[in-house]
Amino acid sequence: MLRWTLIFLVIAIIAAIFGFGGIYAAATSIAKILFFIFLVLFIISLIMGRRNV
Repeated sequence: MLRWTLIFLVIAIIAAIFGFGGIYAAATSIAKILFFIFLVLFIISLIMGRRNV
């Protein structure tokens, strides 16, 4: 999932450089959503891993 976040981030940066407003906004929002999902899953996995030890 982090891979997809980075891919959409790169797409958003490239679109911003070339001035494609709609593509830039869409890719940025997708990258943000995927980043927060990844962050939540990472925190949950840390908590669950600590519980087993």
